[in-house]
Amino acid sequence: MRNSILIVDDNASIRQMLRAVFEADGFTIVGEAANGVEAVHLVSTVKPDLIVLDLSMPVMNGLQAAPLLRRGLQNVPIILLTLYASVLPAEIAKPAGIAAVLSKDGSLDKLIPTAKALLSQAA
Repeated sequence: MRNSILIVDDNASIRQMLRAVFEADGFTIVGEAANGVEAVHLVSTVKPDLIVLDLSMPVMNGLQAAPLLRRGLQNVPIILLTLYASVLPAEIAKPAGIAAVLSKDGSLDKLIPTAKALLSQAA
């Protein structure tokens, strides 16, 4: 299974926590970015198999960044992590190229299973 991940979140503590969760399950973190602009510049260099993207970030948010990230990597799934997962309709997320929307609120117990499912579909 392909397993390289780009983590995009403006909060360094969240990036560190996501790195630990993914690495504990055997994933490889190929890059981290603090906003959408950084991610867009980084994505062509690191060529991840999956992107985990925050919604609310300064400079460029996740909904703005997703279509730009997808341009160079059409088959790379994007998971959008947000505190607002329950109010973000699929009609907004899907056209932006987002494969899944997961909540940051509470546990991230769906993160690894969702990542594995998306990566197996993309293979």
